[in-house]
Amino acid sequence: MSYKVLLTQGAERDLEAIYDYIAENDTQANADYVPDKLMEVAETLAAFPERGSYPKELLTLGIREYRQAHFKPYRLIYRVSGKQVIVYIIADGRRDMQTLLTRRMLGV
Repeated sequence: MSYKVLLTQGAERDLEAIYDYIAENDTQANADYVPDKLMEVAETLAAFPERGSYPKELLTLGIREYRQAHFKPYRLIYRVSGKQVIVYIIADGRRDMQTLLTRRMLGV
């Protein structure tokens, strides 16, 4: 069974921000490489969407509908809905993920 992987506008903005940050603070090669690898991770979810673990920050709130995949140190936060995998957040896992997840996922 194959799922369709979709990125929300927020996840697309995250990817662009990661690219911009790396391009400004590192090499162009890395700026190209990291977003490509993140998209590869996202695409693997088409075949195995249930492989991701539950984000601990959401589990503490009793929320089990979202999962995460990793390309260290980045985390892709997504939800499986029918035949779709919807990626909501692509973020550096070293950030304050509790605040980011609360703000972006719960609209708080």
